[in-house]
Amino acid sequence: MARVVRGLSLVFSGVFAGFLVSVAVLENSLRGFGASVYTQVRLVELDSLDRLASVTLIPAIVTTVVLAIWARGNDRRVVLAAVALLVVVFVTTLAINLPINSDQTAWSVQNPPTDWAAVRDRWQLAHLIRTAAALLAFGALIGSTLSTRQPSRDPENGRRVLKEASGR
Repeated sequence: MARVVRGLSLVFSGVFAGFLVSVAVLENSLRGFGASVYTQVRLVELDSLDRLASVTLIPAIVTTVVLAIWARGNDRRVVLAAVALLVVVFVTTLAINLPINSDQTAWSVQNPPTDWAAVRDRWQLAHLIRTAAALLAFGALIGSTLSTRQPSRDPENGRRVLKEASGR
């Protein structure tokens, strides 16, 4: 069961981190355009991307917390670091990105607010923070996975094989 939870934690955190990187690339590309283009693209983004974030971040947090409960020793510390980083993502999202998203749903493409660039910059900075935290969490989970496997010898043929280090 621990293998399944570890696998799900990796999948959800990896998909989420990849999603955030993709949005960061798109947002960086938008920096060269004016208010109307930025507003139009943001309205398209806001149509479904929040749902994708929810269906990947929430399971990533839940499975990583379960993994942290089951983990032991140094592995637990690494997984707890990943949990902490995912919490940073969650808090940043709730405190900064979602309120801005909510405000932006009312923006008009023909008449964006005069402070649109300042709002964009604030959103993008928060997004950069959560993207970095998500990538670090994913990296920690990969490191945890690699460190919980240890080479051993197959008794039948003497070849090296990887085996789970913990009994769970």
